[in-house]
Amino acid sequence: MGLIEQSMIPLKKAVKAMKLDSSLEALVAAPEKTTEVHIPVKMDDGTVQVFTGYRCQHSTIMGPAKGGVRYHTAVNMDEVKTLAFWMTCKCAVAGLPYGGGKGGIIVDVTKLSERELEALTRGYIDKIAGVIGEKKDIPAPDMNTNAKIMGWMMDEYSKITGQYEPGFITGKDLSLGGSLGRTAATGQGVVTAALEALKVKKMKVKGATAAVQGFGNVGSWTAKIAFDEGMKIVAISDVFGAIYNAKGINPHKLSEYTATSENHSVVGFPDAKPIDKELVLEQKVDVLFPCAMENQITKANAKKIQAAIICEGANGPTTPDADTILEKNGVFVVPDILANGGGVTVSYFEWVQNLYRYFWTEEEVKEKQIAMMVKAFKEVHALSEEYKVPMRVAAYIAALKRLTVAMKFRGMY
Repeated sequence: MGLIEQSMIPLKKAVKAMKLDSSLEALVAAPEKTTEVHIPVKMDDGTVQVFTGYRCQHSTIMGPAKGGVRYHTAVNMDEVKTLAFWMTCKCAVAGLPYGGGKGGIIVDVTKLSERELEALTRGYIDKIAGVIGEKKDIPAPDMNTNAKIMGWMMDEYSKITGQYEPGFITGKDLSLGGSLGRTAATGQGVVTAALEALKVKKMKVKGATAAVQGFGNVGSWTAKIAFDEGMKIVAISDVFGAIYNAKGINPHKLSEYTATSENHSVVGFPDAKPIDKELVLEQKVDVLFPCAMENQITKANAKKIQAAIICEGANGPTTPDADTILEKNGVFVVPDILANGGGVTVSYFEWVQNLYRYFWTEEEVKEKQIAMMVKAFKEVHALSEEYKVPMRVAAYIAALKRLTVAMKFRGMY
């Protein structure tokens, strides 16, 4: 089953639970516009290489499309469409005035020089400039893209439009209108959702054990913020391996280690022992944070999950077959479109600050983000209780409630 087909399953369940017209499912699921581009780049050796890029505006029902741009060899149109669909739902769950968008380029960034990377980035913006903009579609960082790349994108778009355009993109450096609190935002949102889940399960935060799969931006900040809240992180993995310490791992010290270690990996961290990275998902912990790639918790390993709570930092880390097993086993799953909405929430704050040219303190950003995340969690949990459905289906119900009202008032059905 492909990623798109998997993403439609909870939508179908939400439509059925709400007793909505089945035509709404197709209306919500179908992307409004997809764009495929081919970007020629003159390489350092004098040859020209052509790269394929994509942008999908899944929905502009609630407002401009919003979503990241990833650089990865596995990028394809189906993945981009699915991620854009999830962004539509994520923004609706959070109550943001956005629809969903996503973009990507098929590329191995480790094989490009900085000049080649910049040329590719500017070429991508040149190709998609007609379909993006602060009132149409607002890009952001994603896998293998960062504030520097967002700066190149903003600069290129500003050249094309002939005016300074900070509101066209988020995730920028502070010097270009970025928001304080953006780097930690997704991790902050994941932990905020986990704290609310612990309350629901009547479990204590202080001393609650946790395992974190993935130690990139989302995983590392999730680990650090959870640690600061008093949770004990016993296992952490990355693409190279995993580490374990029953007495707890200090993720701040681990970040210092990975900054200088070979491959910037958690492997070899002196305050923990190595374990197989697959075992991180199977630890007997209070909270499991999957913060890596999609399709990590599957039918094959779901029965081995021993966590009381799963709080999804990654997009689509749990397959539908695994969801069924986890529900049967009583695991409380906080779904991705709720749990990892902190990033787009603070991206929204950045956009607002750019439009008004007025900036908030980091404390104000954090306070506003937590308030919105807690409100969204409580709404989804209440719907879960009302409709007697898992949190994932309840999150899609929350999204549909906003999307269907907007579609009715826009005369779309």
